[in-house]
Parts: sequence; C-alpha cells; structure tokens
Amino acid sequence: MSFKTDTQTINDLRIFGDNTGKDIFGIFNKTRTGGGAKLLKDMFSYPLATASEIEYRVNSIRFFMKKKITFPFSSVIFDTIEFYLSNTDERSRLTVQENNLKRKLDQMVGADVEYQQLQQGVSDTLHFLIGLDKFILNLGDEGMGSALKEVLKKVSTLLNKDPFVFIKNADGAGKLNFDKTVQYDELFRFRSRNDILKLLRYAYEIDVFTAVADVAGSENFTFGEVNQQAENSIDIEGMFHPLVPNAVSNDLKIDEDNNMIFLTGANMAGKSTFMKTFCIVMYLAHMGFPIPVSRMRFSIQHGMFTTINLADNLNMGFSHFYAEVKRLKKVAEAVNNNERLIVVFDELFRGTNVKDAYEATIAVVEAFATKRKCTFIISTHIIEAGEVLKERSNNIRYLYLPTIMNSDMPEYTYMIKEGITEDRHGMMIIQNEQILDILKA
Repeated sequence: MSFKTDTQTINDLRIFGDNTGKDIFGIFNKTRTGGGAKLLKDMFSYPLATASEIEYRVNSIRFFMKKKITFPFSSVIFDTIEFYLSNTDERSRLTVQENNLKRKLDQMVGADVEYQQLQQGVSDTLHFLIGLDKFILNLGDEGMGSALKEVLKKVSTLLNKDPFVFIKNADGAGKLNFDKTVQYDELFRFRSRNDILKLLRYAYEIDVFTAVADVAGSENFTFGEVNQQAENSIDIEGMFHPLVPNAVSNDLKIDEDNNMIFLTGANMAGKSTFMKTFCIVMYLAHMGFPIPVSRMRFSIQHGMFTTINLADNLNMGFSHFYAEVKRLKKVAEAVNNNERLIVVFDELFRGTNVKDAYEATIAVVEAFATKRKCTFIISTHIIEAGEVLKERSNNIRYLYLPTIMNSDMPEYTYMIKEGITEDRHGMMIIQNEQILDILKA
C-alpha cells in the first residue's frame, strides 16, 4: 500500500525547492554520496503507509543516532565505482595475454588511459568491499532493531559468498599489479556485478541513515510512535515549523470524534503556517524520519491532499474559483474511495463572492465531516459558517489563532486556542498603513 499525495501537496509544503536548501528535503540532504542523495530524494517522493516499513526506518535511524556512527567511506570512491561498473562492454575485458611489452611501454608514458581507469575502478571497488566488511563486523547489534539486523545479515551473506572470501585477508594498500587487476576486474565487472550493485545500495542506505541521524540531533527532532489500534487518532505535542526561525510550537489532538478542524483567525495570525506545520510533521512521520515535535503518536494514514497555494490556470481558461472547484472535486473523489486521508484547505472558496462562499463552505464542510475515518483542517474567514456548523455536526473542533491589539497595532501569538475568532482588524491595518490618506493626498 502506498501513501497517496500529489504535486500540489508537495509544492504547498515545500518538500522540494530550488536547490537553496530552504525546503524540507534540504534540511535532511546531508548525505555524502550521490547515490545517497538520490535514495534520499526517492524516500521523500514516496512516503510509506505500513507500520513495518515506518518502524524499520525509525529504529534504524535511531540506532545510528544513539551510536553516533558516521559514514565509514570516502565519498569520492562511489562515483568511480558506479562509472566503472557501468562499463560492461566485452571489448574492454582485460586478459593476462595483454601484459605485453607494448602495454608496459604505454603505461610508462601514460598512454594507456583506458587501463588506468579500469585499474582505478578495481582499486576503489576493492577498498569499498574491504571497508564494508569491516564496518559490518565492528558495528555490533546492541540496541539494533530486528529488521535492521535482517538487512545487515543480507549484506554479510553477500560479502561471505565464495568470490568475495578473499577480502577477509586482502590488503587494500598499494597499487595493484596487472595480474591482480585482471583477476579482480573479471570478478567485479562480469561475475559479481549485480551483487556489488546491491552492496552499493546498502551503503547508500547507511549514508542516508547516518546523515538523517545527524540532522535529528542538530535540529532537536524526535521520532513518532505508530498507533496500531483500530481507531484513527493523531496526538502531537510541541510541533513547530522546521523552516521558520524561532517557530512557536503547538499541540494538536485529532480522533474520530473530532476529525474535522475548523480554523479561523485574522490575516497574518499564522493559519497557513499552522496547517503546513501539521502536514509536514505527518509527511515526515510517514517517511519514518525524525520530526519537529516533542512527542507524537499517530495512526497510519493512507495519503494527504492540501490546497494552500492554489494558482489560477489561465492557460486552460480556469479562474481561481474554478481551479478551487476542480481541486475540490479531485479531493472529494479521493475521500470517497479511501479512508484515512489527510485533507487541508486554506481559505476555502476565496475565489467567489461572500454569499456563495458562505453557503458552499457550510455545505462542503458538513459533507466532509461525515467521513470520520479521514482528517480535515479547513481554514476560513467566513466565521459565520462556524456557528451554523455547530448545530449540524458534532465532530468538528473549532480552533483559532488570536490577535492581541497593542494600542492600534496587532500582535500575533501563533498559539492555537479553542473557539472561533472574533478578530476583525482588516480596516485597522489599512488605516495603520495610511492607504486612504495616500489616496486622498
């Protein structure tokens, strides 16, 4: 089973950005190898939806974190090994018969470039196999989860295959002579290439786990606990946005009796940031990664759909309102066909008039509220809709982000409170900015 999401959600949460590191992926992208970075991106692209997969990652990262284990290899060798193993052209196969006077002369004057590249690939692959074998032997299994033990057992099984037995006593120091290069090249590129590629994949996973463990420590992140009981519930303490400096933390508890959050608050009070924080926490938890919370226990969800920064689609002739409606239809179909989806809408129906927005908000929220196996957070400025919904649905929780007026200047706490906001400070902000005075002048 996969965790369903889409491009709109990925963009809303800034999972991936513009390579500046100011995105969620960038927080964790401290890998040492290109293969590790690619694997990390795959993990971010495909969150998990089973308890066993999530717990494997949690326990593995936690193990490397507690042991303070660093990546045991020089990162420069991996590109060489990948390039070397990609060359499976039979015409490049080395033979002992080639060890003739011409080859020796070519080598002396530096003309045998192809051989030098092969020799370097053989040497780096040998160093990798020796280093991986020693790393596994010295790792120790105290505090190691059973799933990680099984993975490392597979690594040991590959390294203990007959062709690789020699690495137990191999000396990686010094330059390989021609005969040894021929022998190892035949083994690495042609006889055991697939096994070495598997071992590289395990090494990249170690790269990811050690890098993410370092981030967990430096960022003061912790790990979520999977709740495997039948009832759907999410219990979070101290969640904060990992990209916001000095972010304010909040608690949130959701269950099937309160699976809908009706969120209100003035502009700039922090509604969008609060919703993004919750979604980022849930997304990372379903990757089995450390998360920006003090404590979390959650039921496995089957997907997430957010609508926070929805753009017009002028190329297709869509107004903002019609883009909202199309998005709402897609999400409604997903909710109808799946349980345990997280659905987030920021400022539902902002693209239409107040009367239509009021009526549509009540109708859609009331309909969503019947899907008690899913989790909803819907923010709105139409606070009057909340009063009607209180009479119609008993599983909606009303939260707001307050604004404190200091003289005529608004201050924001960014701390959620129970209830529906009564803040209406739009005209005061317009007056503070002297917009009307400017126009009169």
